[in-house]
Amino acid sequence: MEKPAATQQRPARLTVGVVGPGRVGSVLGAALERAGHSVVAATAVSETSRARVAHRLPAARVGEAADVVGAADLVLLTVPDDALEPLVRGLVETGTGVEGKLLVHTSGRYGYGALAAATNAGALPMALHPVMTFTGRDEDTERLASCSFGVTAPDTLRPIAEALVVEMGADPVWITEEHRTLYHAALAGGANHLVTLVSESASLLSAAGVDDPGRMLGPLLSASLDNALRLGMDGLSGPILRGDAETVASHITELRAHSPESAASYVAMARLTADRALAAGLLKPHDAERLLDVLQA
Repeated sequence: MEKPAATQQRPARLTVGVVGPGRVGSVLGAALERAGHSVVAATAVSETSRARVAHRLPAARVGEAADVVGAADLVLLTVPDDALEPLVRGLVETGTGVEGKLLVHTSGRYGYGALAAATNAGALPMALHPVMTFTGRDEDTERLASCSFGVTAPDTLRPIAEALVVEMGADPVWITEEHRTLYHAALAGGANHLVTLVSESASLLSAAGVDDPGRMLGPLLSASLDNALRLGMDGLSGPILRGDAETVASHITELRAHSPESAASYVAMARLTADRALAAGLLKPHDAERLLDVLQA
């Protein structure tokens, strides 16, 4: 049987350096070690990061960023988004040797263009973004096996980038450079706003006298998420789908009285839901008109 494309060009055993061994960097470093690579160096400024390196990357020596780059074939640049380009420029401007190095960043926002300063100096750039939340706990490493990575790299490096993801036990998904910000906006909107929506629902239920909102919400929201992932808008239920304009109006009135900040988000999401349900043919035009009248009030 022919091997998958992502494994046809399997990377050789590499020495790995981690610049920024936080929750993400330390986990990916550990995953690469488990795949047979060797993490030989890492930066660690705070006591927390030193402890994380000692726990997850015990063979790595701690040093400055330039020393880490010099010691490794592959360098994970797992720093905050805003620090990424200044870090790369700083390494190049101070004469750090990046030629021939695989430089990998994990930012969802950026493609490999964020590494342009190093690419111009001969580095081999890749963006490997794990689509997963990281808590800093040991189970983070195991969760890589069930997640996808958004992969962006020059075409010549695509097989290596995808093979590295496969080696870590995850699923590489190709994202073009020009679609990187849209890709990240979709993920942030889904994951981050979901937390806010659930937390707000729990808070409102508490205000309504429910002692254990999580227990009430768990089965409902789990079913809703499953329906949305499997069925898309066909998984929709509730008053918007039914065209219950009066029910929606009563929700808005109650929210404005008890949680005005929630009312605005409820109206915005209800409008988007009505628009999408109408476009999908799930909501009749006359029901949509009644709903939009309520939502514009």
